[in-house]
Amino acid sequence: MKAVILAGGPGTRLRPLTCTRPKLLMPIANRPLLDWTFERLSWAGVSEVILAVNYLAESFQQYFGKERYGVKIKYSREPRAMGTAGPIKLSEKMLTLDEDETLIAMNGDIWCDLDFSMLDAVHRKSREKGGVATITLYEVEDVSRYGVVELDREGRVKAFVEKPGGKVRSRLINAGIYAFSREIFDYLEARKMSMEREVFPRLAEEKRLYGFQHKGEWGDIGKFEDYLRVNFQVAEALAAGKPRIEGSAEYNSTVKFVPPVILGENVKVGANSKIGPYAILGRNVKVGESCQLTETVVFDNVEMGGGCLVKSSIVGEGVSIGDSVRISGGSVIGDLAIIASNVKLTRKVYVCPRKEVEKSAVGPKRLV
Repeated sequence: MKAVILAGGPGTRLRPLTCTRPKLLMPIANRPLLDWTFERLSWAGVSEVILAVNYLAESFQQYFGKERYGVKIKYSREPRAMGTAGPIKLSEKMLTLDEDETLIAMNGDIWCDLDFSMLDAVHRKSREKGGVATITLYEVEDVSRYGVVELDREGRVKAFVEKPGGKVRSRLINAGIYAFSREIFDYLEARKMSMEREVFPRLAEEKRLYGFQHKGEWGDIGKFEDYLRVNFQVAEALAAGKPRIEGSAEYNSTVKFVPPVILGENVKVGANSKIGPYAILGRNVKVGESCQLTETVVFDNVEMGGGCLVKSSIVGEGVSIGDSVRISGGSVIGDLAIIASNVKLTRKVYVCPRKEVEKSAVGPKRLV
C-alpha cells in the first residue's frame, strides 16, 4: 500500500495556535497528530506516503524528514489551494503505485484507531465487484457537518450527500479516509476539485463506490472543542488509572493528581497543586505552587506562577503566566504570549502569539 495525506490547509478555526504551526502538527497527548497517523500506517504495511502540503510546508519537512517508522515520505506542494481531489491527482506523478496496489488517501486532521489493513481488505473485495473507491464510514448523532452516505445490502454506496440539511436517512458519515484503486486517477483533474462534491457522486452513480464502517475511535480536530475532546479521549486510553509520566518529573507528596493526567518529560509541579482530571502537560512545563489545572492541554516550555487556575482551555508553547492568573471557558493562549499576574481570561478569549496581556478580558474576543 501507498498513501496520500492531505496536509495543506491553514487550520483557520484553530488560530491562534495554527498561526505558528500546521494543524497536523498540533499535539495529541504530547505527540503531533500526524505522528500517530504515520505509526498506524506503518503497522498496516504502508511503505510510502505523499504529504500534500501548502501552508507552513517546511514545518513538515523539518519534523519528519524523509522517513518515519520505516515509511518513506515525499512532499507534494500545491501551487495554490486545490481542494480535496486536486492534490491527489497532483501526487500521481510521484507515486510508484502498482496496478493491483491500494492507495490510501485521507484528510490529515483525522484522529482514529482504524486498522488500515482492514480497509485494504474490504476494498480488494469491492474491486472484484467493479469498485474503484471505498469510503471509511462512521456513525454519528449529528450529521450536519459531514457528508452522509447510504449503503445497499452489498455495501455499495447508493447516495452521497455532502453536509445535508433537513431530515436524513442515514447516520453514516464520510470519515475522510479512503481506499482507491489506481483507476481513481481517471476521475481526477489537477485543479481545484472536490472529492466529496464532484468525484464521489459520480462514482456512486456509476455504482463503483463502496463503504466500510469503522466502529472504533474517530474524530477530527477542526475546532478547539474537537481538539480537546480527542486529547482527552487519548488520555483516557493511556492514563485512566494513574498519571502517565513520560520521562522524569519533579513534584512532592502534596501534589494531587486526578487521572487521566499525562506529564511530558521534565515537568515540574509546585507544592499543593491539583492536576486533573483531563490534564495534559507538555515537555519542560513548570507549574507553580497551589495551582489547579483541569480539562486543559498545556504545550511545551510553559512557565506558570503560583496560585493559577486553568480550566477547559489550551496554553500554547513557550507561554509565560504570572501569579494568580485565571484562564477558563475555552480560552486559548498563543505561543510565546505573556500573561501578567492577577489577569483573568474567560469565555473564549483567544490571545495571539507573543501578545503581552496585562488586563483581564471576558470573551468571546481575540487579543491581538
